[in-house]
Amino acid sequence: VLLKLLASPNVASREMVYRQYDHQVQTNTVIAPGAADAAVLRIKATQRGIALSTDCNGRICYLDPFVGGALAVAEACRNVSCTGATPVAVTDCLNFGNPDESYVAYQMRESVRGMVEACTALDVPVVSGNASLYNETRGTAVYPTPVVGAMGLLENVSLAVGSAFRKEGDLVLLIGASELSGDTACLAGSEYLDLIHGVVAGRPSIDLDLEVRVQQCCRHLVNQSLISSAHDCSEGGLGIAIAESAVQGNLGFAGSVSAGERWDVALFGEAASRILVSLEPANLRAVETACRKMGVPYLLLGTVGGDRFLFPDILDSPLAELSDGWHNGLERALQI
Repeated sequence: VLLKLLASPNVASREMVYRQYDHQVQTNTVIAPGAADAAVLRIKATQRGIALSTDCNGRICYLDPFVGGALAVAEACRNVSCTGATPVAVTDCLNFGNPDESYVAYQMRESVRGMVEACTALDVPVVSGNASLYNETRGTAVYPTPVVGAMGLLENVSLAVGSAFRKEGDLVLLIGASELSGDTACLAGSEYLDLIHGVVAGRPSIDLDLEVRVQQCCRHLVNQSLISSAHDCSEGGLGIAIAESAVQGNLGFAGSVSAGERWDVALFGEAASRILVSLEPANLRAVETACRKMGVPYLLLGTVGGDRFLFPDILDSPLAELSDGWHNGLERALQI
């Protein structure tokens, strides 16, 4: 299941696309594409930088347009926060079917309402945007897809972190949750449910108060140089987030917690508002203190190191195998 998800077009590396473009124009790129949840660029003649990301999950918006709209804003901002940047503005591209159809009009209204709620909670203005309507084939509309782009500001761009594991022996923590939940509600609209079982179903949810605290906590940890990497849990869930950080850093992972009987939920559920971080053991106490002060739950997952992906009792895979699936999955899917 892990290999299939890593190689799926919605999860696999997009390197075959972005490698065709010059991303070093004017030599302002601080973190290269594929190395972080958001692009990071310096602002010349200053210490500052900007981070940018776009996001949307059409399946979630289809199941619950309000939650989907809120989640698009939250995840775009979360990606920016994972680098250490504070989100300061968002833009959008609202893609829907025929608005004369009552269900499409409902999707539009609820998606925008969800975006408003998330923007208000995260204190970010919408500064621009556009709408693309009548997107359908033979009377069937596309999934409602309100794509959100977020921009964040880093006061010291040299402190920005990427998503890859950095060093053998680092600890891996999940912030935003205190346990690996077995609640099947986390599978709502998930890549796992769609790819493995051919089902798009469930009732997704997001706690915007928790989302705000998790993002604030992550930015604090980055800007205090307490963590080495940060990667949000989104498509594919926790198992995919860990595997991606391991593959990107070419460093394995050894889990120290059990996934429980519902390993599918624990590893591939897509509960929102969670960020995977790695840190030196010497920083653990400071990180735990910061999480407690900000009211953010956390869970120690394991350690970085070796050349395998290990999860007690259920997973023991060579990192090279995961790397091949993630790096080449999109090209194979397109048969290039």
